[in-house]
Formats: sequence, structure tokens, C-alpha cells
Amino acid sequence: MFVIYNILISVIEILLKVTPLFSKKMKLFIDGRKQTFAILQKQIHTADKTIWFHAASLGEYEQGIPVIEAVKKQYPNHKIVVSFFSPSGYEVRKNNTLADATVYLPLDTKANVNAFLKAVHPEMVFFIKYEFWPNYLNALKNQNIPTYLISGIFRSNQIFFKPYGQFYRKALTAFQYFFVQNSESEQLLKNIAFENVSVTGDTRFDRVLQILDRDNTLDFIANFKQNETLVVIGSSWPVDEDYISNFINQHESTTKFLFAPHNIKPEQIAMLRSKINQEVILFSEKDNKNLSNFNVMIIDTIGILTKIYSYADLAYVGGGFEKGIHNILEPATFGIPVVIGPKFKKFDEAITLTTIKGCLVADNETSLHQILNKLIVDTDFRKATGKISGDFVKSNKNATLKIINHIIK
Repeated sequence: MFVIYNILISVIEILLKVTPLFSKKMKLFIDGRKQTFAILQKQIHTADKTIWFHAASLGEYEQGIPVIEAVKKQYPNHKIVVSFFSPSGYEVRKNNTLADATVYLPLDTKANVNAFLKAVHPEMVFFIKYEFWPNYLNALKNQNIPTYLISGIFRSNQIFFKPYGQFYRKALTAFQYFFVQNSESEQLLKNIAFENVSVTGDTRFDRVLQILDRDNTLDFIANFKQNETLVVIGSSWPVDEDYISNFINQHESTTKFLFAPHNIKPEQIAMLRSKINQEVILFSEKDNKNLSNFNVMIIDTIGILTKIYSYADLAYVGGGFEKGIHNILEPATFGIPVVIGPKFKKFDEAITLTTIKGCLVADNETSLHQILNKLIVDTDFRKATGKISGDFVKSNKNATLKIINHIIK
């Protein structure tokens, strides 16, 4: 099976060389990997002690931050290497201050694996949540390098648990220990004879709780909100924006609405603005304006949504009417109600939070309007729902501490 896998990876590597002609994202994917070994050569030297973290993309990196920070404290003389598979992670966090070297992970060919591990020579390796590359894992096992999966999550439909999944089950033997998010993942691994596993939870809870300890002040949001109820629509997609724009156009009150769209391309912002029958102020237009005169704001920049949530009285998190919801833990950590669309079943935290009624699900535009109206009008209901959200996040903290205590015991 390894022979077939390596042939396929080699073919993919060849085919990828022509994809930059058709996709800007794939151009980043290919061109960025050309810089990997130059970056490592510059930042990591033969005498350095190193620890390697791998994240598929941005969400996994954010999930791993509490563990990276904790490991740095425990091993202050080691250099940290962070690798990404996806451009959507690397291009956003390539200049992070946590890692000594941040790179694209080379494709999983034997030659790439040997060269990468020689350059990094890690003493420990952490894979965050998922991504199981057989050649990397096989080499780590053969070199006796302790390798851990943190915040792992497994589902019964994955190949490891199929009768024909022996090849990938063998790759999992590289892990010295699995730190998983839930008991289902633990049991699935035990069903295929992995006993080196425990439920430690999701380190994202530790990450979002860190938000509460920082300065979240945004004076322009305070000026915009004044003393009114603020609804924040985070990471919105076009369908979300259609539905909520219709609600705003029908809603007669002094409620404030703030959009932080998933896509901030000028044409998308202009389209959103055109849907709203009220005066709208953009973030980029805010200077020298009396923001209190506006009831709708659109954030046409990135990087401040979590701070904005600290001012919200309730939040709608987008994507649930499209490909799937975005991060609901960021608003929930501030103890506010969260509203989402129906596509959330791949997210354990959403399943739990909807079950305990800290997160409310709209199945269509009509139910979305009803939920928003209920939360705006009924202050007691809004506060009670928000408390459920905040308590849920706090009750799931300390996954990082459990992981670190196991590793250094």
C-alpha cells in the first residue's frame, strides 16, 4: 500500500506544478513551499533543540496556541517550528511571534519528509486536531521522536475505522499519545486497539478564554453603540446577509447592527450595503463621523472581530446557511447568546451548546427573524441564554493543562 500511496503523492506533486496557472490560492500553495527549506536553514541550526507543531490551517493554529505557549514556558531553550498545510493558515500567521520558524509543510513524499526532518530535527512533535501524513508519521516512528495528537477528534466514518483502513491505522501507531476532545473519539481509538488515549477536551476553550484577559477596548464601537442593544453579525456569508438585511429593513427600533463579513472584497461590501434600507457606515469611513447617528456598521477590515464581540448583546455567527458555521466560541466566551444557521453538525461545541440552549438555531429566514426579535425584545431571555453560553465555555477550560501535565510527568 505504501508503494501505491507514494506513487499517488508523486503524481500529485507533478500535477500541482501547473495549478498556479488557474488559481491564486494554489500559486501561494506551490510558491510558498519553495521557501520552506530556505527559512529553516536561516532560522534553525544543527545545534538547536527544536519542537515542531503542525496545523492544517488557521483554525488549527489558533487551537494550538495555548499548547505552544505552555510548551515554550516548559522548554524555554528550545526553538519552536510551526508548519501549515493550507495558504489560508500560513499567509495569515507566517509572521507570528510564537514560532522561531513558520513554514509550509512540504508534500508527503519520502524525499521531502527526510529533508524536512533533517532540517528541523525535532525532539517532540505535535499535530493539532488532525492531518495524518503516512510518510511523516512513519519517519517519526522510525526515528523514535515522541509525537502527540492534541485536541484530536475522530468520527466513525473515517478510513481508520473501516475494514480497508489498515494502512492508515498503521500510520496512527506513530503517536505516543492521543489527547482527544470527546469520549466518542476515545472509544473509536480503543476499538482499534489504541489504549494510549484520554479525553482532555478542546484547547480552543483555553484560547478563547484568553480573550477575556486582554484589552478589548475599541472606542469607535463604544461611540457607535452608545447605550443601545448591539447585534453583531460575525463571519457572514451572502445568504446570512440577505436574511439579516431583510430583518433590519423591517425592524423599527434603535437597535444597532454590526456586520463583520467573511468576505471583505469591495464588491461584496458594496453588495451588502445596497441591501440595507438605512444609512450604513463602513469601518473605513468612520473617522470624523458621528457614529452614534448610524444604526448599521460594516467592518471592511480583518483582525478585530473578537474585540467587537465584547461589545455585543447577542451575536449571529455566519456560515450555517452555506458550508458550515464559523467560530461560535469567541462570542460565547463573552456570555452572550449565539444564533446560527442549520449547518453545524460537524462541530461538537455547537451540538452541545445548542442542546443546552446557549446557542439558538434558525432553520430558515422566518425562524431567524423570530429568534432575533425574541432576543432583542426579551432582555431576561437574552441574559439567561447568554449566561448559558459563558458558563459552557468556562466549564470546558484546562485542556492545555491536562496535556502539559501528562507530557512532563
